[in-house]
Amino acid sequence: MRLWTTARRLGLRAYLLAVRLFRRSLQVRVVALTLILSIAAVLLVGSYVSREIARGLFEAKLQSITSQTAGYASELESTATSEGIAQLSETVNTQLRSMMVRSSTPLRSIALEPRDRGRSVAPIIALPYGQEPVRPSELDEAFLTKAQETPVGTQTYQSITLPGQKSSPGIVVAQSVSLPGSGKFDLYVVADLQEEQNTLNFIQRALTVAGIVMVVLVVAVAWLVTGLVVSPIRSTARAALRLADGDLDERVTVTSHDELGALGRSFNDMADTLQDQIVRMKELTVLQRQFVSDVSHELRTPLATIGAATEMLYAEKDELDTTGQRSVELLKSQVERFELLLSDLLEVSRHDAGFVKLETKEQDITEIVSNVVDGLTIVAEQAGSQIVMHTPSTPVTAEVEQIRIGRILRNLVVNAIEHGEKKNIDVYVAANAESCAISVRDHGVGLTVEQVEHVFDRFWRGDPSRRRTLGGTGLGLAIALEDAHLHDGWLQAWGSPGDGACFRLTLPRRQGTEITSSPLPLPPADAPAHGPALIAGPATSDGSVRVQTGSIPIVVETASPADAADEDGEQS
Repeated sequence: MRLWTTARRLGLRAYLLAVRLFRRSLQVRVVALTLILSIAAVLLVGSYVSREIARGLFEAKLQSITSQTAGYASELESTATSEGIAQLSETVNTQLRSMMVRSSTPLRSIALEPRDRGRSVAPIIALPYGQEPVRPSELDEAFLTKAQETPVGTQTYQSITLPGQKSSPGIVVAQSVSLPGSGKFDLYVVADLQEEQNTLNFIQRALTVAGIVMVVLVVAVAWLVTGLVVSPIRSTARAALRLADGDLDERVTVTSHDELGALGRSFNDMADTLQDQIVRMKELTVLQRQFVSDVSHELRTPLATIGAATEMLYAEKDELDTTGQRSVELLKSQVERFELLLSDLLEVSRHDAGFVKLETKEQDITEIVSNVVDGLTIVAEQAGSQIVMHTPSTPVTAEVEQIRIGRILRNLVVNAIEHGEKKNIDVYVAANAESCAISVRDHGVGLTVEQVEHVFDRFWRGDPSRRRTLGGTGLGLAIALEDAHLHDGWLQAWGSPGDGACFRLTLPRRQGTEITSSPLPLPPADAPAHGPALIAGPATSDGSVRVQTGSIPIVVETASPADAADEDGEQS
């Protein structure tokens, strides 16, 4: 039993290995299919040729035996006498033995059987010496009946198996004979076809050997030819993978001038062009970042002067007329907006330059969330919404930088207020052993597929025509994503038109810990079940489309509420 189990396990492993090779290797597939088709062709052709040769040998032998039997019948009819029965038997017996000796074909017996069994004429049979004979009485009864019913001068035959130590094929031919003065007899000639069978066996062995040699040669040719084709393609595929991994100096060695050589040269040209474009894009990106950083820093001094002057004007606005007061208020609001934009640009430039350093310490996440919500409660009420917190009874601690996490949450809650359509905003806090999560869920206009794909893009707004009450530069979510990435966390967004949106921030509770799941579901638990929804942000599943936003690669993947719950490992 153990041996059988081991054999089954080894057989299963061999089968899986063969399937894996068949799927992954074009050369193996081509050779395997060539082998199968070659074997099928050899079997078909070999069986057809063997069958035709066997039929030809049998028909040639049958024609020879039937001619020989007809000659024997004529000889018996011409030499038989009308003398007594004893003289007839002696003459015919001698004649039959002479026929067997003279026969060019090995015979097992020649027999003459009277048709009238009532007469006193005994059967006459000539048997070979040293071989097991075949008597007419041992033949098939149906064949004997058919032979006796055959008219005089006609023949019938049947294939039989001859007895002996090694059974061999044979054939029996029966012909009716009329002897003068003695009546009608049936002449049975039993011939041995072993020589023909030996010839057929030799031909079949030759065909088998030739078929095996041909299959081996065809498979070898297929292996060599596919190797010549697949090897350059395989090397090009490896080079493409290394190029995709960032090795821009990778090139394909071209040694031929055929189509495969043209493929290699085209790949190298494409790699050269791609390398040039990437180098130019990197240089342009560096210049762009440097320009944004320089402009942001250079604008701080004049903006500070403008701000100070604006504050002075604003302090004296009561002495101005109505138009002047309105102009000073407008100037002050726009200067504040300019300062916010400049601050966001400086933060983005620091992220792009890699100058941001994270200073973490253990914080109570629930307290941070409460502080943010308390600061925006009045704003939410003015917008007609109410913020509802759902927090656990025990503290949720994690190693984070309080300022950055607070900034992320403020951006998420402000967005929810802006798009909440005067409906309640739910803020959830949850934790497991390795991570903690905060979800901000609104029930407003929601997000379309295109909006979800671009929600973290810089300077992008879902609906520019909407009236914004809290300002905004279009950089808040991009900076929030950068801050989440600094904490080795996830910032993911879900939305469905008319069903609201949900942003989930997942953070490791200890720095350096990799997140594998989130304690809060996304899509949220109250998301509608109709149709798939898009989730944007760093995901953990394969097959997603990676989108570059600033310096952070995000992922856009299709998911349904049930799928997201399965991915995160928890459904609340």
